[in-house]
Amino acid sequence: MNAQTATVSAYAWVPDVARGYVRDLRVRWALEEVGQTYDAALIKLEDKTAYRAWQPFGQVPAYADGEVEMFESGAIVLHIAEQHEALMPRDPAGRARVQTWMFCALNTMETPIAMLAELNIFCAGQAWTEGHRPRVEGWVRQRLGELQTRLGDNPFLDSDRFSAGDILMTDILRSVPEEMLAEYPKLAAYLARCTGRPAFRKAYDAQMADFTGAPPADWPPAQ
Repeated sequence: MNAQTATVSAYAWVPDVARGYVRDLRVRWALEEVGQTYDAALIKLEDKTAYRAWQPFGQVPAYADGEVEMFESGAIVLHIAEQHEALMPRDPAGRARVQTWMFCALNTMETPIAMLAELNIFCAGQAWTEGHRPRVEGWVRQRLGELQTRLGDNPFLDSDRFSAGDILMTDILRSVPEEMLAEYPKLAAYLARCTGRPAFRKAYDAQMADFTGAPPADWPPAQ
């Protein structure tokens, strides 16, 4: 990777429930794993007009490293991994395995888990959620069971080698309710193993320390 310091966009403020879970964490973690320094460009929720030239949807993270400008957390982590063997092997078979797990995390796993988080957090207390919940919880449990079977006794997705796939999968599994994840002890142990890595702790602490802004004037939004 270019020796120039990378820049990662992040929010200056989010509600307490989102702190530690904003997706710039994935990029920060990848950079910490490979020892790449970065600066955080803090974005205010209410002032995104100029920022949309970099990230057209006004979301975080966006990324620049002196050679490329990108957005979408999965694409950024893939870009970093492609340049660092610590996150992705150089041989074609190894690269293919890691890329497969990255896309699995972002599609097969994140879709139902994000839907459950929507029910539990953003739509909590709304009557319609109760009729929808059994199907969503069943979908999440199916995927967790399948993932646990595939993981088996391996420490990481790519057997004994930590990779970019583990960064994305771990961050997504963090959103599973604790009591549900406990039904899958090998996944719970996997999550603890990955979040116990020093690079994760550094990335997490850095994200939390950057929440130095104030809520927008119209917060909370009208119901």
